[in-house]
Amino acid sequence: MTRVVRAAGGVIIRDVGAAVTVLLVHRAEYDDWTFPKGKVEPGETDEECAVREVEEETGLRCSIGHELTSTEYVDGEGRPKFVRYWAMVVVSGALRFEFEVDAARWVAVSEAAELLTYERDLNVLREATTR
Repeated sequence: MTRVVRAAGGVIIRDVGAAVTVLLVHRAEYDDWTFPKGKVEPGETDEECAVREVEEETGLRCSIGHELTSTEYVDGEGRPKFVRYWAMVVVSGALRFEFEVDAARWVAVSEAAELLTYERDLNVLREATTR
């Protein structure tokens, strides 16, 4: 039996005047635009993983908000993967990418919908930005 890979991440939301923007990250290894996320480590809760992964991949320390839609898919190694997401807002830090990510962009929701590589991320984006 193949073990399910557990991962967690966040949709970082920023209000800029009347506009709402979200942070997307680009991973050179996969040449994709997505939300920051990563695998849950032993002894770590999904929420702790989401906060840790977001900070590792963006340099931003975020507070965790409401849980969003989860995604399920088969990863590049053929394993089932389950990813939980939370809405997040920046508490401190400066945008930097040193770990797995080679670029990051704050984008309007409409631009994010066009830039996201995976269709499965669209439901997560919609839910994060409609509350």
